[in-house]
Amino acid sequence: MSHYIAIAPSLLAADFSTLATEIQKVETAGADYLHVDVMDGNFVPNISFGPVVIEAIARHATMPLDIHLMIANPDQYIAEFAKFKPEYLVVHAEATKHLHRTLQLIQSFGIKTGVALNPGTPLTAIEEVLPYVDLLLIMSVNPGFGGQTFIPEAIAKIERAKQMIVYQGTKTKIQVDGGINKTTAAACIAAGADILVAGSSVFGATDYHQAIVGLRGE
Repeated sequence: MSHYIAIAPSLLAADFSTLATEIQKVETAGADYLHVDVMDGNFVPNISFGPVVIEAIARHATMPLDIHLMIANPDQYIAEFAKFKPEYLVVHAEATKHLHRTLQLIQSFGIKTGVALNPGTPLTAIEEVLPYVDLLLIMSVNPGFGGQTFIPEAIAKIERAKQMIVYQGTKTKIQVDGGINKTTAAACIAAGADILVAGSSVFGATDYHQAIVGLRGE
């Protein structure tokens, strides 16, 4: 029996003028999480949602939030984002000096931990803290902008990550973000991915349900 593939539509690709409606539509369409990208214009060359907007998102969403902090010095803001009770709070390994401490801080709020790795960051960056990582986010594009092309080397990285998780015996889920469409989704699933983040391939589709089902390969 094949394992269940969760889909996390990225709100960065949604129509911001009707955000509450967009959230409702992807929930009805069968999405599993809402992926919320937080960008500071420093760690990544773009600015996106902040706490005020996420508070509104949290009020309208009934499905769990998956908050991806693409920000420098994330420790300063974890308490702020923890207030929204996301399922996962994801930090970048490259953005914190003391990753183990950052993960402990997230756990102190009773929230599942996530660590994102940029395309140029090796898996060794999280090898020593894997028991503390609930979600490993493998970036298949360079973070900062939506609509980018999938970096094919991410597939081998997903396979190696899966091997590392099995070897260490952790329950870490693998999430993939960037350039996800039907074709790349199938390759990621075959390599061992558990959760796929999809922006334009969901919000750019005329039928959100069909888009989500298609990404799962159903």
